[in-house]
Amino acid sequence: MKTDAHILIVDDDRGTRDLLREFLERHGLQVSVARDGEEMQSILKSTTIDLLVLDVMLPGRSGLEICRDIRARSRMPIIMLTAVTETVDRVVGLEMGADDYVPKPFDPRELLARVRAVLRRPPMEGASKRSEPRTYRFAGWTLDCARRRLIAPGDVRVELTTAEFNLLQALVRSAQHVLSREQLMDLAGGDGTMSYDRSVDILVSRLRRKMEDDPRAPKLILTVRGGGYQFVPDTVAE
Repeated sequence: MKTDAHILIVDDDRGTRDLLREFLERHGLQVSVARDGEEMQSILKSTTIDLLVLDVMLPGRSGLEICRDIRARSRMPIIMLTAVTETVDRVVGLEMGADDYVPKPFDPRELLARVRAVLRRPPMEGASKRSEPRTYRFAGWTLDCARRRLIAPGDVRVELTTAEFNLLQALVRSAQHVLSREQLMDLAGGDGTMSYDRSVDILVSRLRRKMEDDPRAPKLILTVRGGGYQFVPDTVAE
């Protein structure tokens, strides 16, 4: 994780903004705040932001709309803040490309843990890092783990969010094996990045839309009833 990561908090409640800014700055993060989408855009134009904490309920354009628009042009990690009872918002937010969510009310320590988890790359240290394959090839596709890129047949780059890439990487590394949702959350989510019980299903659905000819009849990532998911192509590690 970047030790000097810059976080942008977008929330219309001043108390929440001030509390989170003070708490996150005490833990070594740079923090900017905005009360709505307009202020957020001004900051994004002038500042490099590593992660966006975005409230769903905002004046003017909602956080869900903003998330959708950002994801259409950027892979910047996004954590949504949602009302604890609004399950629909959580599902829609994940489908629109959010990397994680934190339900309100929440302990700032939980948000800090989620921020660190989303910013952290999959751990590969010491000898493991040197021996870990850097590239996987399958069915004409290339997964470049070193540069965190997915290249489709025809040498076309496919944009993935942090959560999508981490999940696909976990599946590809365990090709031919059936992985439960819990195993995938452990392998791809790190310290709770995918703690929502439907988040794996939503991410798989997003990957299928980007990778499958027909997402309704997948050939790459299969659903195993009662088991989880299986990445089925023959995979060459380099």
